[in-house]
Amino acid sequence: MTTIPVATRTPYDVLIGANLLPSVGTYTAQVKQPCRVLVISDDRVFPLYGETVKTSFENAGFTVSTYVFPHGEASKNLTTFGNILECAAGERLTRTDLIAALGGGVVGDVAGFAAACYLRGIDFVQIPTSLLAAVDSSVGGKTAVDLDAGKNLAGAFHEPIRVLCDTNVFATLDARERACGMGEVIKYGLMNDRAFFETLETGVPDAEELVRRCVNNKRQIVEHDEFEHGERKLLNLGHTFGHAVEKHSGFALSHGAAVAIGMHMICCVSEEIGLAEEPLCARLDALLEKYGLPTAYAIAPEELAAFARGDKKTAGDTITPVFPVRIGACVLKKLPLAEFEALAVAACRPTK
Repeated sequence: MTTIPVATRTPYDVLIGANLLPSVGTYTAQVKQPCRVLVISDDRVFPLYGETVKTSFENAGFTVSTYVFPHGEASKNLTTFGNILECAAGERLTRTDLIAALGGGVVGDVAGFAAACYLRGIDFVQIPTSLLAAVDSSVGGKTAVDLDAGKNLAGAFHEPIRVLCDTNVFATLDARERACGMGEVIKYGLMNDRAFFETLETGVPDAEELVRRCVNNKRQIVEHDEFEHGERKLLNLGHTFGHAVEKHSGFALSHGAAVAIGMHMICCVSEEIGLAEEPLCARLDALLEKYGLPTAYAIAPEELAAFARGDKKTAGDTITPVFPVRIGACVLKKLPLAEFEALAVAACRPTK
């Protein structure tokens, strides 16, 4: 097992290893006195792992209740959020009690946001069951739900007290979910870890090493900039255009696939405007395709720009996208929205 300490305002550890689920209660009791715990999950994950987690908490002295909602991005909304709060209140959770998020990114985001808001904030633990959640969304304290206007527009920074990643669960992921997770994995290589990008080009590390490498990359950034005032914005690589195409597709695209397309688009723009110091698109596309990820999406430039304007990274009449300059190096560049909208043409131009 690997333990990665995250030294944020409220420090916590990320535990990564095989067969952790039967011991989540024990590992949680190391940082939290046994109490009431509300396990939040979805209707795909809970039938697989719910009873194991529930029994583990009970064996460690916790009193367990559960809330299970329909899987998928369509449930990442204010209705699900409100239902979780009502459930917590109905179960009489107090400020000394706990929420446990058992699932992928949607579960972790909405359960974490509920934990941030219930009684103005109670503790929660992340138990990621998807590759994407393990390498990205379970770490760093960003929690959110979607609004009709866009993705992740209502949320809070609320760090978990522990992250428990059982790598055995990846065996149950289908090809689409594995590819979805690899979209975020590849992002780390393109963003700030050229050696990791090159490793992914030649082979795939084992599950524990893959998660460890990604979590360590994210940890270093989050520790320096927990509330996204500067450096943490680099983690949004591929997300400005990615969120736009994800929403345009009606969330038919997985988040990881949308990020892959977003990375392709922003690399094309970076080459077009002369920011790229080396060829990017061809090499990135080859790696994305190797892991079953798309590189193209049919959308008109004006539609892409309109969706991107609603992104939470806008500030007044400016937006700050992340531009790759080399494999493993990116820069933040604040642009007037009008200038950014002009770049959507390059983003949508077919590559040769």
